[in-house]
Amino acid sequence: MTRVAIIYHSGYGHTRVQAEAVREGARAVPGVRVDLIAVDDHDRYGDVLDAADAIVFGAPTYMAGPSAPFKAFLDATAGRWAEQRWRDKLAAGFTNSAGLNGDKLATLQQLALFAMQHGMVWVGLGLLPGNHTSTGSPEDLNRLAGFLGAMGQSPADLGPEAGPSASDRRTAEYLGRRVARMALNWRPAADSAELTKAVPA
Repeated sequence: MTRVAIIYHSGYGHTRVQAEAVREGARAVPGVRVDLIAVDDHDRYGDVLDAADAIVFGAPTYMAGPSAPFKAFLDATAGRWAEQRWRDKLAAGFTNSAGLNGDKLATLQQLALFAMQHGMVWVGLGLLPGNHTSTGSPEDLNRLAGFLGAMGQSPADLGPEAGPSASDRRTAEYLGRRVARMALNWRPAADSAELTKAVPA
């Protein structure tokens, strides 16, 4: 069975709502097993991440980057990086902040660069921007016009019941379905040793 793992950190519950929406989207694809992992538990679920065909990374944007607990997880994967254990897995990402912009792109860029260091293959959102014309609406999918991953916005003074918005949750679900469908059909290239042999000296 194809496996998708979603690993996330949520400081106040908002990014957890986003992560759960990604899970629901991935679950909707037949033949896919989905594991949702809180970043605090990553030590116990290393084998699950290693076995996944795709890993979706999610973190709130704090001070122009991923939250400290999530960054600590990224740093803790150095051993896996050295062995390239996640090479040729699919990867994707999502983030949430209080501001409509909130420099969320910086977080997604860091997640994508992290995935590149691991030799992974990044899956973008694949949606045109919503709410960008005179006839658009905040209820449109991808209302925050992200391309690198799914973005969400939540009021800083309200709990997760108030945000991310329904549109942001649907956008996260879309990302989950997209990753799961791609994982079903994903066939990694030859292993690195074979590829290296094919490169002339």
